[in-house]
Amino acid sequence: MRTWTPQQWVAAVAVALVAGAAIGVPTGVVPTPFYTRMTPVLWWNYPVWVASSLLMGLLVATYVNGPPAARADGPRGRRALLAGVLSAFAVGCPICNKLVVLALGVSGALSYWAPAQPVLAMASLALLAHALVRRLRTAAACPVPSAPPRQGSAGPQDSAHYDERSLVPEASRSGGEGSDRASAG
Repeated sequence: MRTWTPQQWVAAVAVALVAGAAIGVPTGVVPTPFYTRMTPVLWWNYPVWVASSLLMGLLVATYVNGPPAARADGPRGRRALLAGVLSAFAVGCPICNKLVVLALGVSGALSYWAPAQPVLAMASLALLAHALVRRLRTAAACPVPSAPPRQGSAGPQDSAHYDERSLVPEASRSGGEGSDRASAG
C-alpha cells in the first residue's frame, strides 16, 4: 500500500464512506429518520461496521489503476461482495430482517439469529481481510510496469515490433497441419 497512487487512496476513502452508509443506514447503526431499529445497537456492531467499511474501501482500491485482467476477477469479486452482505446481516437488527423473521419467526430471530450474528461478523471480517491480503500479495508478487519498455533497447523482440502472429506456429499460418486448432482457439 506504500506504492499506491493518490487515485487509489481517494477510491479507498470514497468506497469506505459509501460502504459505511450502505451498511450503517439500512441496519440502523447510523440513526436516520428513514429507519427505526427495533432492537438496540450492540457495542460490537460499531467496530464491525467500521472495520468492514474500511476493508471494503481498501479492497476496492486494489482494483484501481490495475491492468484490465486484474480488474475482472470473476468469482473472487462475488466472494468479496458476499462478505460485505454478510457484514450487513451481522450488524443488522435481528427482527428487522424480513427474511429471517419469515424463516424463523420473531422468537426464532431473537433466539437463533441474534446469537449467530457475532459469528457472521467475524466470518465477514475474516473474508474481507483474506481478500485484501491476497490482492496485496498478488500485486507485490506480480507488479505491473508503470511505463512501457523503451523502444530500440531489445532489438527485434522489442514491443514496437511485436506481432501476435508470431505466437502462431508456422504450420498453422500456412494452412498446414494444426490450422484448425489454431483458428478454433
